[in-house]
Amino acid sequence: MNGAIGGDRVQRITFDHDFTDDSDIETFPKGMRLFGNGHNIEIRELVDSAGFVYFSVSRTLRKGQIGSDVLHLHDTFGPEQTPLHWYGGPELMEQYYPIEKLRFDDYPYITKELHSAAIIERYWLNTAGVFFYVDKEVPLFIDQDDQVLRFSAKKELPYYTYDDEFVFSYRVGVAADAREAHQKAIERVLTQPVDIPDERMVRQPIWSTWVRYRRPISQQTVLEFAREINAYGFKNAQLDIDDLWEVCYGSLTFNTITFPNVTEMTEMLHEMGFRVTLWVHPFINKNCDPWYTEALSKGYLVKSHNETIGYNTKWWNSAENEASYINFNNPDAVEWYRRRLLELQELGIDNFKFDAGETSWSPPDPDIEGTRALLPSSQTVNFVRMCATFGGMIEVRTGWGTQDLPVFVRMLDFDTRWGWNNGLQSLIPTLLQMNLNGYPFVLPDMIGGNVYGDDILTKELFIRWLEASVFMPSIQFSKTPWDIDEESITISKKFAQLHETYSDYIIQRMRLAVSDGTPVNPPIWWLDPTDKIAQTIYDEYLLGEDIVVAPVLAEFATSRDIYLPKGTWRDGNTNRVHEGGRWIYNYTAPMDTLPYFVSATFQAN
Repeated sequence: MNGAIGGDRVQRITFDHDFTDDSDIETFPKGMRLFGNGHNIEIRELVDSAGFVYFSVSRTLRKGQIGSDVLHLHDTFGPEQTPLHWYGGPELMEQYYPIEKLRFDDYPYITKELHSAAIIERYWLNTAGVFFYVDKEVPLFIDQDDQVLRFSAKKELPYYTYDDEFVFSYRVGVAADAREAHQKAIERVLTQPVDIPDERMVRQPIWSTWVRYRRPISQQTVLEFAREINAYGFKNAQLDIDDLWEVCYGSLTFNTITFPNVTEMTEMLHEMGFRVTLWVHPFINKNCDPWYTEALSKGYLVKSHNETIGYNTKWWNSAENEASYINFNNPDAVEWYRRRLLELQELGIDNFKFDAGETSWSPPDPDIEGTRALLPSSQTVNFVRMCATFGGMIEVRTGWGTQDLPVFVRMLDFDTRWGWNNGLQSLIPTLLQMNLNGYPFVLPDMIGGNVYGDDILTKELFIRWLEASVFMPSIQFSKTPWDIDEESITISKKFAQLHETYSDYIIQRMRLAVSDGTPVNPPIWWLDPTDKIAQTIYDEYLLGEDIVVAPVLAEFATSRDIYLPKGTWRDGNTNRVHEGGRWIYNYTAPMDTLPYFVSATFQAN
C-alpha cells in the first residue's frame, strides 16, 4: 500500500500477510476491504482535502493471530528521490535523532522505566509529510532495524489477554511536508494543551535538594539550602524537598525526627521568598504501616491475575517484591491518595513533584479496573491526570495521550556524562522528541545530571549543560554553582538572567502551543521542512520561530560548526547578521559563550 499525495508515492506500507492475485477485494465509497489468508483488512478514507489525505487501516483479529504491517524507513520520495528521515517514537535513554537509528526487537509499546521510555506515544512522522498513529486500544509491539519499522498487534503480556478478539488499527496522514503533517496530527490524534503551567516556573530556576543532598534530608538541610540560594543572589521559582522526608516510603507523612516542625519550616521558606514543593511517588513499601495495611485491606493496590505474585512490585527504593503500586484505575484509591496530599498542603506545602507513574511498575499481569483494551497503560494516564488536578505548579515525568494537561513534563534522570549514553548529547534529541510527540512544556533534568555512580560533574560539563538548557521552557538546579567556584557563580547568573530575559517570549510560545499546538522548541527544519541538511541536525533547536540555539556539547571544545536554517539571523553574542540556509564553520565559543541567533525581524513584547 502506498501513501500518496499529488499522484506521487511518499510512503510504502507492506501488509505482512499473503494477499494473492485471487484475494477478494470489496470496494465501497471512500474505501475498500481485502480478504485473504484469514485476514480482513479495511482501508477507509477519512479526509481528502486541499493537500491532505487521511485514512485508516483496520482489521479484527482473534487471540492467537498476529497482525503485522511494515513501514519502509529508507524509501525515497520526490523527483530527486530524497531519502526519508523519521521523528516521534518513544522517549529513550539513548535518544537518537532522527529516529531511524533506533533498534527494537519485539518491544512492547507501553510506558516503562526501563530505557527511560516514560513518553511513548504511538506516533511517527517523516520528512515526506506522512504521519502514522497506532490507536491506543491496539496491543502493540514494534521491531526496528536499519530498513523497516514493523508494527505488530498480538494478545500477549504486558497487555490484557483475557478476551478473544481485538482490533489492529492505525491512521495515516499525508500532507505537503512534515510541518503541515505534524500540525494535522495535532488536530486529529495528539491534541494540544488546554492551558500553560505556572509562569514562575518559566521565569525563575527550580531548585531541588536531590543531587546536592541525596537521602535522607532534614528540616535543617532544607533551610540551609534556601539561605545559601538567597545569599548567593539567585532567584527561585520554588524549592523541591526530594527523597526520604517520609516516615517510610508511601506514608506521605513527615518524619518528625528529621522534620520536627514542618509548618514552621514552610513559613520560614515562604518568608524567604520560596514556594515549597515535595517529591512524591505512587508506591507503598510493605514495611510502611499502618498505611500499607490500610491500602491493602481497602483494595487500593495493583494486584496480579496470578495470585502467587499478588501485589508485589519493585521500584528503586525497595527490594524485589517489597512494595506495591497504588491502583490509580480505582477511583477510591485515587481519592485516598489525593486526600493525603491535601493534608500535606495544610502544613504549608505548596505543591508536588510527582515521580514515576510508568506502567512497568505494576505486576507483570495486572488485574486492575478500566477499559480492558487500554490496559495496562491506563494506569499511567489516570495517575498523571490525578497529578494534574493539583494545578500548574507541579511536574510529572510520564505521559500517554495526556498532551492536553497544562503541566511541566520532566525528562527522566540524565547521567552526568557528555555522550549519547543518557548524557548531555541526548538532551536536545529528547527535547525534540517530546515536542514532536505533542508535549511542549518540557522540564529538562537538573543541570549537570544526577551524578550517579562513578560519574564526575566537572565545571565544564556543568556550564555547558546550563547553556544548552537556557532556551528551554525551564531550568532546574540541584548541584549548585557555588559548589564549583566563583567563575561558575558568575556564568550561572549570566545565563539564568538570559533565560529570564526571554521568558516572556517562552510564555508567548507556550500560549501558542495552547491555541494551535505549535511546539515550543521545534527542530530547525520547522522553518523549512524541505531543507535536507536541517532535517538531520540533532544538536541545535529553536525557541519558537525566532531563536536558533546551538550549544557546545563536546568536552574540551571551544568552537563548533553551526547550521542556520532559512531566514536572516542576528548573532546573540556579536550582533553580526547572517543569512540562513548555510553553515557557519568554527564558530568560537569558549566555556562562557552560548551560540544563539535571533531572527532579524524579532521584536520582544
